[in-house]
Amino acid sequence: MAKFGKWIGGGLGWAFGGPIGAIFGFVVGSMFDGGNDVLNSPAGTGYSGRTTTGGYVMSLLVLTAAVMKADGKVLKSELNYVKQFMVHNFGEASATEAIKMLRDLLNQNIPVNEVCRQIKQNMNYSARLQLLHFLYGIAQSDGAVDKKEQETITFIAREMGLSEKDIESIQAMFIPNTEADYKILEIDTSASNEEVKKAYRRMAMKFHPDKVSHLGEDFQKAANEKFQSVNKAYENIKKERQMA
Repeated sequence: MAKFGKWIGGGLGWAFGGPIGAIFGFVVGSMFDGGNDVLNSPAGTGYSGRTTTGGYVMSLLVLTAAVMKADGKVLKSELNYVKQFMVHNFGEASATEAIKMLRDLLNQNIPVNEVCRQIKQNMNYSARLQLLHFLYGIAQSDGAVDKKEQETITFIAREMGLSEKDIESIQAMFIPNTEADYKILEIDTSASNEEVKKAYRRMAMKFHPDKVSHLGEDFQKAANEKFQSVNKAYENIKKERQMA
């Protein structure tokens, strides 16, 4: 079994209950020799209040399917974009298994608000921020974020309980505008140099990859991209203002 399969089988925790578990009901059965290895294993059936990598991947795939269906059609090219994204972050074998699951998820009706409510209740804030970052990365993988995709992602972010400033911060990392660097740091262009420095320290702490270290090395590596966006925004503002 490839690493992706081990993630799912190694500890589903809270994600296997509620709407996410219901959505994955038949998908798991088709992926793991009838589902017995996962459904009957001690690790698979044991409840855990902490988000495991398996539970996180399940949440990501369900929300990815919701975003892909936002414009009313799913193209083969879109699946290819998602696979490339998965390969980049998790490797070829894991990406292949993820796409098989995603194809099944795309055929299901996804109660987005219920899924987001379950995630909000069981996943820590930093992990939810990383989910939002992943969703924008997938939406932008074809070169631009579609308006309906953006609306769906914003709805998901709000339903997951993320603050408007955090939503705007991550959105600015993927949809550039003249104030993008300031939005990433969650400040206005009128902020003083000292306020810029304080904002950078606050955001660097909030988005530090160590915040999602419990989800595994692959997710920590992906989280580093968000952290680098904060650093880049700060450097751009320093250069613009000629700050020391």
